[in-house]
Amino acid sequence: MNVHEYQGKEILRKYGVKVPNGKVAFTVEEAVEAAKELGSSVVVVKAQIHAGGRGKAGGVKVAKNLDEVRTYASEILGKTLVTHQTGPEGKEVKRLLIEEGCDIKKEYYVGLVLDRATSRVVLMASEEGGTEIEEVAEATPEKIFKEEIDPVLGLMPYQARRIAFQINIPKELINQAVKFMMGLYTAYIEKDCSIAEINPLVVTGDGQVIALDAKLNFDENALYRQKDVLEYRDLEEEDPKEIEASKYDLSYISLNGNIGCMVNGAGLAMATMDIVKHYSGDPANFLDVGGGATAEKVTEAFKIILSDPNVKGIFVNIFGGIMKCDVIATGVVEAAKQVGLQVPLVVRLEGTNVDLGKQILNESGLNIIAAESMADGAERIVSLVK
Repeated sequence: MNVHEYQGKEILRKYGVKVPNGKVAFTVEEAVEAAKELGSSVVVVKAQIHAGGRGKAGGVKVAKNLDEVRTYASEILGKTLVTHQTGPEGKEVKRLLIEEGCDIKKEYYVGLVLDRATSRVVLMASEEGGTEIEEVAEATPEKIFKEEIDPVLGLMPYQARRIAFQINIPKELINQAVKFMMGLYTAYIEKDCSIAEINPLVVTGDGQVIALDAKLNFDENALYRQKDVLEYRDLEEEDPKEIEASKYDLSYISLNGNIGCMVNGAGLAMATMDIVKHYSGDPANFLDVGGGATAEKVTEAFKIILSDPNVKGIFVNIFGGIMKCDVIATGVVEAAKQVGLQVPLVVRLEGTNVDLGKQILNESGLNIIAAESMADGAERIVSLVK
């Protein structure tokens, strides 16, 4: 789960991580009032969307007086920002962060992420702050420094100190930078983050180490114990289909293709998307109905797939172990009847109660094409869609 920059900074502030003073605004008047309350000679007006690259897209402006705050707030609120992370459709700006300016002396990058190869959290840092870390990794990988963190010991002060020296933090600010990184790590662990990125971390003219920007992502599987984080969820920033799927405990991610996929098991779902691509098709989604799905759950999954206007055909690929093929078949038939299926549907069933499942499909009176194998099903749906 993502949160907005101002929400991430609220969390970090509680862990002793220095962030600029700022206020959220939903209207132009609120933005002006927030600037007045901050009383800073320079104010930054920042678009709040769940995507990076806002500055390059015109979503971050520096205002030197209240008139400029009003002008920039008017320009940015309601604007659709298109960045490298939003896709071509962009995202509409519905809230702003009004933040005091600061005297930036140098920008750095500091981030925490889980290294899945080692199953350990890694502290990454670079003195190339303010730039996408992917660009730094590609152009100058030697400027990225890493510290692997022992899960029992946690981030040790000597590791943070070594990173601070490696990225050339001024010597008189080393201790402050170490405290910053230790606080960031504590927040990462205690709040069940999956990513914590500070880009840029800045050293200011008056000798402070501050998080000028903050990106926090959270493990959705841990939200049951992070009620305060869950309250930050902004449903307007999420795909409506993904929100609907979460109500039924379905693992759904919207993609850009035109072949809807419904599968049980994440591994099989990935393999299904791969084989659809192999036959020159484009999956419209990742959808795992899970091992214990009911007919109602399958029906809702089917509806979610069909709510995507880009879907021109559906491939149902089920291997029945815990999941019974007759349950899947019943759900598919019920959903197809409810929504009035108008696109090709190919179903491949294998496993528990497969014969009963195929019988339910054959006797449904619907135009459902039964596939003999996963490859056969993928080839058929791609052919029908094309």
